[in-house]
Amino acid sequence: MASRPVFRPSNEYPYVTEELVEFQWHAGFAASQKQKSVQELHTRIIETHLGVNPLEVSSKSLLELGVALSAFNLMVELPNGKVVALENIFQAAKIFQHGGPFKDLLQVSPLDAKRDVRLKASGDLTGFQGKEGVWPLEPKTLFYDWIYLNALHRNQALVDEIQGFDSFTDIEFNPSKSFNCQARSLALYLSLFKAGRIDVLLKDSKSYQDLFNASSNSRDKIPTQQSLI
Repeated sequence: MASRPVFRPSNEYPYVTEELVEFQWHAGFAASQKQKSVQELHTRIIETHLGVNPLEVSSKSLLELGVALSAFNLMVELPNGKVVALENIFQAAKIFQHGGPFKDLLQVSPLDAKRDVRLKASGDLTGFQGKEGVWPLEPKTLFYDWIYLNALHRNQALVDEIQGFDSFTDIEFNPSKSFNCQARSLALYLSLFKAGRIDVLLKDSKSYQDLFNASSNSRDKIPTQQSLI
């Protein structure tokens, strides 16, 4: 047995619900084994009424949509016209005690960017370099969510397709080892989209940061234009 979180949109802070789901794990490194595990996970999500139409968001997804939404495949056009994967942007933005940001990571493959030895050998992570300035480490997923939301919002075809799904998973994500998760970011996007807030928030990073910094204390609801349930 194994467990993975399922993420769902919510209209209350942190605008995403997270539930651990136990399921039958299929051992092995082959993609086919991971996909069997995804099927087991989604069956349990449906059986436990945590979702009706779950979507795996990773390169191991059984659907092309889920693969396209992976940070390794979700592409962003930079101001200079270069198109890079979201994963490259995230890794290239990291600032450490003894180095970074390593902007040359925008020039390599997403896998090479993630595995670059400097990311492990430069001391503690201290922040992220965005075009708006340096982003803090808290709330923990603040910067990753921001770049994911922006990347997704620029692709209307993907935005249209995700509307039919109500729960999201990433079979590769282990919450005991990391914080950021593309499935969580996708659930957050749907929360803000259905609340009618996504356009306003993405125009101003300060409004976005203020929402999450303030809400972490007040737990206020998002003013919704329609039900998120």
